Amino acid sequence: MRKIILGGLSLVAVMASGSAAAAEAKHDHPHPRPEVEHFPRAGKPFSSAIRIGSTVYISGVIGTAADGSMPADFVTQATNTMDAVASKMKLAGATMDDVYRCTIALTNMDDWDAFNSVYVKYFKADRFPVRMSFASPSLGGAAVEVQCEAHLSP
Repeated sequence: MRKIILGGLSLVAVMASGSAAAAEAKHDHPHPRPEVEHFPRAGKPFSSAIRIGSTVYISGVIGTAADGSMPADFVTQATNTMDAVASKMKLAGATMDDVYRCTIALTNMDDWDAFNSVYVKYFKADRFPVRMSFASPSLGGAAVEVQCEAHLSP
């Protein structure tokens, strides 16, 4: 034990580095860490979704077709994107009703209204998530990318 005096105040510090007691105390946190569950994306260096306790985070999703091709039609891409968001949420144990935030990237902001016409079909009118949208010069050939977060009720 070492006594340290700072500006007239004395503090008692316990030096326990390298001991078993220190290692045990390090893991004896008053707030246990939430369980983290990853849902890896095959062939990609990121997870499709991660669930940490009651919060679900999904990676950005684009609107590829089932065969992996990118539809030319924006509304089809937007629909495929939102279907994929719903699918990723389900994978992690959430529904679209649990979504509280989305981030939308569009390569052309002129597609804003067309995207909204698709987006509103995935949420109850009185439960839209908070949202941020922005223009991106490139999304790897996609016209839209969506990332969302959800919170599961206990």
